Amino acid sequence: MSPKTPYEMLGEEGVRRLAHTFYDVMDELPQAADIRAMHAKNMDEIKEKLTDYLTGWMGGPPRYHQKTGTVCLTDPHEPYAIGPKERDQWLLCMDTALERIGACDELKTMLKSPMYMIADTVRNQDN
Repeated sequence: MSPKTPYEMLGEEGVRRLAHTFYDVMDELPQAADIRAMHAKNMDEIKEKLTDYLTGWMGGPPRYHQKTGTVCLTDPHEPYAIGPKERDQWLLCMDTALERIGACDELKTMLKSPMYMIADTVRNQDN
């Protein structure tokens, strides 16, 4: 049996829960205030965008690409000053969201390095 993709491990609803929980965590954690300030007061739309992005990125249907025509992450983040501090806040929110949805250790380990690479890719500041 071939190894499962993160999408297969979480399923459609699990990916949605992860994306929504990620933004709920961002909204709640004082340590994420800098990145929370970069988002609209109502985060319903961005929750759906992240759900679409993660669905394809984790091995499911390429919904984000189908809707936007790209999977480029740097362009949408360009207007925001994103340095190591903001990257690390994003990672804290994602790690916390994975914990809250009850992701297994195998999945958390599988995602750790790729999630860091995504977060670091959108970084456009050195400090």
